[in-house]
Order: sequence, then structure tokens, then C-alpha cells
Amino acid sequence: MENQTFSEDLILLEGLKVSTQSSLPAFIFLLLIYIFAVVSNISLVSLIFTTRRLHQPMYLFFCNMSINDIFGASIITPHILRNIFTPPSERVIDYNSCVIQAFCVHLYAGASHTILMIMAFDRYMAICKPLQYATIMTKTMVVKLSVGAWTAALFFVAILLGLTIRLSRCRRVIFSPFCDNASLFKLSCESILINNIYGLCYTVVLLGSSTCSLTLTYLKIASVCLRSKNKALNSKALQTCTTHLAVYIFLMVSCFAIVILHRFPHLSEHGKVVAVLAEVTLPAFNAVIYGLQIKEIKRRIITLFKNSKVALMT
Repeated sequence: MENQTFSEDLILLEGLKVSTQSSLPAFIFLLLIYIFAVVSNISLVSLIFTTRRLHQPMYLFFCNMSINDIFGASIITPHILRNIFTPPSERVIDYNSCVIQAFCVHLYAGASHTILMIMAFDRYMAICKPLQYATIMTKTMVVKLSVGAWTAALFFVAILLGLTIRLSRCRRVIFSPFCDNASLFKLSCESILINNIYGLCYTVVLLGSSTCSLTLTYLKIASVCLRSKNKALNSKALQTCTTHLAVYIFLMVSCFAIVILHRFPHLSEHGKVVAVLAEVTLPAFNAVIYGLQIKEIKRRIITLFKNSKVALMT
């Protein structure tokens, strides 16, 4: 069957191999993380848009990240949750839906990097060029940077998937818990050299540009902080940059873990688990990291905690 042309539009997803005893705990665990990620990011976006004093570039860029995280968490999690209780032989998805899912997965990953790059630029301007910050980082500039980040990711991912959907198919099984570009072009018996070359170039450009931009930004910020004796400036720089760096490191560790595990067939199941956890937990992690940086959220959490404590005592 693998060597014959497959004319049907249904694709079989291998998915996670979860035992009957582990199905319910796995479902509850993923569902709780998903709910937390979506609710916390929606709350973060709502708070920023409804609080006038938070209408600043840094917080508006937070909104970009939160919207992307809501999008990312919702791409595959409902599908994974459904498949946990579905027999392996019935885990099917039509080809067009699989392509859309793969497109969204790569758009989410690409936008994560491009948004972090414009956030790094914002931190550079705020700390290294504070006198020019208000003049340069206007609302118009925030919109341009945001649109640019999403457009760049959209453009490169469109080419990535465009090169894949041109291929014919001779296979129908995807050995992954969700659809992605590599899984899709492996369904073809045609030459995938162009796909591999473009995919490698895309990955190098995306990761290379984000790594270089963040490295140069932090080196410049570190240089300014070392020369400055302004404790308030250094404290602000440390707080905002630590948050930004933590999110980027978590993202990069997840990416490299997935890529490395993908190279070892005997660790394929571990790779699937890591890929799913990365897609689900990263949005929740980002919401916590960025949420705790906003004083208004800290105050509300403290107030809620105190009210709950008083209610329990009474």
C-alpha cells in the first residue's frame, strides 16, 4: 500500500500511544493546561486593552504574543484530546484539514520568533535610547512592527506549505500526533529535495535571525547598564529583559528538543510527547511570565488571595 498511489483524501494520524489506564489522567492534564493557557491569555489581552495606562508598546507587544499563544494552543490541543479516546485505526483527518493544521502550526512557531524579535527591538529602544523612545515607538510604529512580524511569518510559511501541496501522495499514514510540513511531504514518493532545502533554509534564517537579534540586543543593553549608575534603569532592564529571555530560552529549548528527538527513531514516542507538551505548555508559560510582570495583575492576584483567605477564616 505504501508504494501505490493513494487517491483518497483521508490521512491516518498515528497520534500518542496512551494506555487505557493513562487515557483519563492524560486527558485531564492536557485539558487543564489548555484551559489555563486560553483563559489566562484572554484575560491578559482584555486587561491590557481595557486599562488605558497599559496602552504602551511593551504591553501591546504582549498582546501580540498572547493572541499568538491562544491561536497556538487551539491548533492541535482539541484534536489531541479527541484522539486520546479514539482507537488508533480511527484517528483520521482529511488532507485539506491536515494542510491547514500544518500551516497553522508553522505560522504559530514562526510568529513566536518574529514577535519576540520586535519585542527585543522595543526593549533596545527603551533602555539604550530612552530620549528617542517616545518619538520612535509611536502607536503607528507598534502597528507596523506587529503587522510586519505576522506578515513575515505568514509569507515564509505559505511558501513552505506551497512546496508541499504540489507533491502527489502515495502514502496515508503520518507518524506524528498532529500534522506538520515534514510529515506531509513524507507522504509523497516524489523527490523532496527542494522541500528539504527550503525547510532547512527557512529554519536557519528564522532561528538565526531571532538568535542574532536577541544576542546583539542583550549585549547592547548589558553594555549600557554596565556604564550606567542609574539603579532604577538597571532594575527595569533586568526585570523586562529577564522575562523576555526566559520566554525565548523556553521556546528554543522546546524547538531543539523536538528536532533532536526527531532524529532518533527509537525515541519517536518521547518526541511526540515533547512536541505536544511544547505546543500546550508554552502558551501557559508565557501567560504566567508576562502576566506577573504587570503590576495590575499582581495586585489583583494578591487581592484575590487575601479575599479567599478571609473567606476561609470566616
